[in-house]
Amino acid sequence: MKKAEVGNVIEFKEGLQGVVEKVNENSVIVDLTYMNNFRDLELDQRTVINHKNYKIVKETAY
Repeated sequence: MKKAEVGNVIEFKEGLQGVVEKVNENSVIVDLTYMNNFRDLELDQRTVINHKNYKIVKETAY
């Protein structure tokens, strides 16, 4: 499994998406404000996702 990098967009938990802000050994910290409906979902701005629980949707260009 390929680990996400900073700036990648990942998808997790039935369609939620976010931008990776930091990569840790076992997880990533994700900014959820990337989603258009972020405010409607009433979620925290950031969350931690284990590497086993996401897929990369869009990779960074750099």
